Amino acid sequence: MTASTSLPAVGREPAALRRFLTAPAAGPFAALVLASVFFSLATDQFLSGGNFSLILQQVMVVGTLAIGQTLIILTAGIDLSCGAVMAFGGILIAKLAVQGPLPPLLAIGLGILVCGVFGLVNGLLVRTVPLPPFIVTLGMLNVAFALTHIYSDEQTVTGLPEPLTALGRTFPLGRTDVTYGSLVTIALFLGFAYALSSTAWGRHVYALGNSAESARLSGIRVSRLTVGVYAVAGLVYGVAALLLVSRTGVGDPQAGQTDNLDSITAVVLGGTSLFGGRGTVLGTFVGVLIVGVFRNGLQLMGVSSVYQTLVTGVLVILAVTVDQLSRKGTR
Repeated sequence: MTASTSLPAVGREPAALRRFLTAPAAGPFAALVLASVFFSLATDQFLSGGNFSLILQQVMVVGTLAIGQTLIILTAGIDLSCGAVMAFGGILIAKLAVQGPLPPLLAIGLGILVCGVFGLVNGLLVRTVPLPPFIVTLGMLNVAFALTHIYSDEQTVTGLPEPLTALGRTFPLGRTDVTYGSLVTIALFLGFAYALSSTAWGRHVYALGNSAESARLSGIRVSRLTVGVYAVAGLVYGVAALLLVSRTGVGDPQAGQTDNLDSITAVVLGGTSLFGGRGTVLGTFVGVLIVGVFRNGLQLMGVSSVYQTLVTGVLVILAVTVDQLSRKGTR
């Protein structure tokens, strides 16, 4: 009896280990750990609370963008406009609060809402016309970029009121200062991780990414879901705009020009498939940290930024290669 009752407990551990090892984020997590160990040995400054806080600050904006990008990629779409939409949202928030008639909190709300409208339009064009997500969001990138420069008149907005910079302030956590914005980013990751893993909406998003036609036949309102995902992603970009403004202390019309590619990089490195239906938001968080750790570690080692970009590109190619091989292996 004693032996028989101990067998299930023994069997559960390998099963749990197998689930972890086969999870999309397992490989990226291992890469993050190895990179952290390497840079800890290569430089004395890496392994410190202050440096880890700095990494979080450096990735919080792109990380927030990557949450919205993950939602869209899970539906087998892609969003090239996220960085430009964020930049327009940032300029809108800053200019309305500094030069406009709106109080700061209302300016923030309106800026986030406008970013959501950009996402809504993207979703409507993708689903109702329909047009390829790549083409729609490429066009929206140019629209948002042009509107940013027209509305800002090519001028950086300075002198921001306190509510716009509050998330850039820090508070002590042990011996380390952490920004409030970093906590917002982490909270968003946790919230969307729960929504995707534990709600009907999340299960529908995965079903849509696996097969839109199968999802439709199973009773999922595919058009409404697609438009909703793009709209939610747009709102997340609006939050990223606020985080950007709070971190830099200005409204910069030049911001976000490469953040669309950086967000896609983080999503891919986190194990989310570009073909949709496979991946997690927490995996994206790992991907964001991989990018942040590599850039921070190489910078501490005195490596040129050009080589940092080279390493990031190699990592993306490797991640997509692994995804392709894993898809072939499951066929």
